[in-house]
Amino acid sequence: MIGLIILGVLLAGGAYKVLRGVYFLRKAKRLEAEIAVIEGRTEATNAETAALKAERKAQQAAAVVALGFVPEADLDTDNVLPVPPERTAVIAKVKAGDWEAGAAYLDAAGQDWEERWQRLRPLSDLAAEDDAWLLAWRAARPTDPSAALVNADTGVLVAWNVRGSLRASQTTQEQFRIFRELLLKAQEQAREAQRLADPADPVPYMVEQSISQGLGYSHEEYQQLWSQIVKRDPKGLSAHTNALQYWCQKWRGSHELALTFAREAAASAEPGELLSLLSLVAYVEQEMHESELKPETFFKEPEVLAAVEAALVDLAAADPDDWRSIRLRHLLAWFLFWQDRDAEAVEQFRHIDGHIGAMPWYYWPKSRYVYARDYAVREVTPGL
Repeated sequence: MIGLIILGVLLAGGAYKVLRGVYFLRKAKRLEAEIAVIEGRTEATNAETAALKAERKAQQAAAVVALGFVPEADLDTDNVLPVPPERTAVIAKVKAGDWEAGAAYLDAAGQDWEERWQRLRPLSDLAAEDDAWLLAWRAARPTDPSAALVNADTGVLVAWNVRGSLRASQTTQEQFRIFRELLLKAQEQAREAQRLADPADPVPYMVEQSISQGLGYSHEEYQQLWSQIVKRDPKGLSAHTNALQYWCQKWRGSHELALTFAREAAASAEPGELLSLLSLVAYVEQEMHESELKPETFFKEPEVLAAVEAALVDLAAADPDDWRSIRLRHLLAWFLFWQDRDAEAVEQFRHIDGHIGAMPWYYWPKSRYVYARDYAVREVTPGL
């Protein structure tokens, strides 16, 4: 009898545990259902908030465009300025095999060495894709200095295309091997162009500047190359910006060497010669290279503020028709934005807007340009 009572108690206890388990299971399911509802509402709220933010952003972007600025989708990230119609026509002819059009276009720059440099690169870009017309030019005029120049610059572009734009850690040893071989060949081609060139022409030596970075010229070797350039064109802006890249820490120098080079070059220039641009480039490179530097504080350091003021004076003294000033305006827009000088930044954005293939924008997606431009515009436009 006692055994039956005990058995009954145990069975009752087991039933209680079962019922208790069922109760908590059902409760857990109800909680899960309630949590799912709450999560669903949260997701819906987040989606609604995101949609409202996106709508607000689109409205703000449209308002900026309504003020005369270019929509993000229409920004040209390849060029600093609109491509001259003459260049477009020449490139079309050269693509069709008319190398004489390219030869005439390059030679028409005369001894405007900056212009000769600017006309060279579109031809070299074309030859790097298809050099049949260049081979025909060289066959017809074996000692033509312009043909040799395009050939050398094309060799440089082909080498850098193989190397790619990724960091060294993301580039294969095979890429580096071929890159070096192609640069050594381009070096020979550059030396040939230098021998054939007008003795006053610095451009074949400027072509070697990219070779010096890739092959790692020593400082002494680079100084020898640089002396050949500046004795032919002491104030060439493109040559100086190319040289600054060599002296940057990411290539063959340091932040200190880059800034020293930039400051010495600017000090040697007259107002309006735009070499103040170099210090701004050096500061951009430093800020990008050193992760602990933040533009909102670094670009407000006294020395950077002074460099921006010097650049504004330099720009004001420049020839209004000097297209090179647009390169300085791109940098000033960026620095003035970070210095909370929004009205001055907007003035520069109005000059540069539409074509942003320039320092510093070519380092980033165009959305960064749009953010800086639109923010500055909103700050100075009541009700926007």
